[in-house]
Amino acid sequence: MSKLKLGVIFGGISTEHDVSVVSGTSIIEKLNKEKYDIFPIYIDKSGLWYKYTKPVEEIKVLNIESSINEIQKIDNIIEYLKNLDVVFPVLHGLGGEDGSIQGMFQMLKLPYVGCGVLSSSIGMDKVYAKLVFEKAQIPQAKYEYVKVVNNQFTYISKDFQEEKLELSEIIKIIEKNIKYPMFVKPSNSGSSVGVKKAENTEELQEAIYYASQYDEKVLIEQGILGREIECAVLGNKEVISSPVGEILSSEDFYSFDAKYKNQESKTIIPADISKEISNQIRDYAIKAFKAIDGKGLSRVDFFVENKTNKVYINEINTLPGFTTISMYPKLFENLGISYQNLLDKLIDLALNNC
Repeated sequence: MSKLKLGVIFGGISTEHDVSVVSGTSIIEKLNKEKYDIFPIYIDKSGLWYKYTKPVEEIKVLNIESSINEIQKIDNIIEYLKNLDVVFPVLHGLGGEDGSIQGMFQMLKLPYVGCGVLSSSIGMDKVYAKLVFEKAQIPQAKYEYVKVVNNQFTYISKDFQEEKLELSEIIKIIEKNIKYPMFVKPSNSGSSVGVKKAENTEELQEAIYYASQYDEKVLIEQGILGREIECAVLGNKEVISSPVGEILSSEDFYSFDAKYKNQESKTIIPADISKEISNQIRDYAIKAFKAIDGKGLSRVDFFVENKTNKVYINEINTLPGFTTISMYPKLFENLGISYQNLLDKLIDLALNNC
């Protein structure tokens, strides 16, 4: 039986480029070399595509500060992709997790791992994901939405009326509707890039300016004082959820540095919570995944409020981190599905979704 020609695409143009390199090389290292003929494809930060020419058998997981050197430019990307049977786009963030590259694969009729154009774009855009979760009646924190273009501020109401205002006026509206602490996020970003916590008016103003460096759409959420719980989902039409895990951040919240640079951050699998709350989270995770029309995989993040034990959805990640210590594969490992077996299942789901 001939091997499947599998393209593994990593790197990319987003702020999560370096995380993608770690995930991509981890996947290449763990894939079954007897089952797949692997074509490693690296996209640099400017968007140029390269063959990663290092022998596949010698590729080991790189760290977040590693550089990719053994590369050869791909002259005709379309023709190169057409030679493959299936691709695994291990691309986090803009240009890879937002539906862009998925659209190209669909135009080429090339099977690919993960969510489609619609679900990827909704999952990537935190504001629009919130609208879908509201419709699905999944509890979430109160929030406000602001656009920032050329230092001009527009307040977007819940019925999508737009009003250009001074930032000081917008902050007064926000403070009237939601309480501190608040978390301010670029609507389209991942790995907590561009996120700040605000405890007062001055910090809120600073955080909105900071988030607007990464996206003109800015989300302001009321902070939930509670535990950070994550759940993984797997499937196309028939979807399963993993046991849930808890994040113990080394910092005030699970920032980029806390995720990838501070060794004090820890994960607990399974989370030490009641079976009732765990099952509720697992049900909400599948509901959220189906609400955005997800396919293949996602990791869904939640808060469990300290005082009430109420569950709130935080966000959905349609292409979560995929190192051997990342939460997504570790959660399914707890369910008895090994990292390599999980990769096989995801590739099978891609081929069966054509």
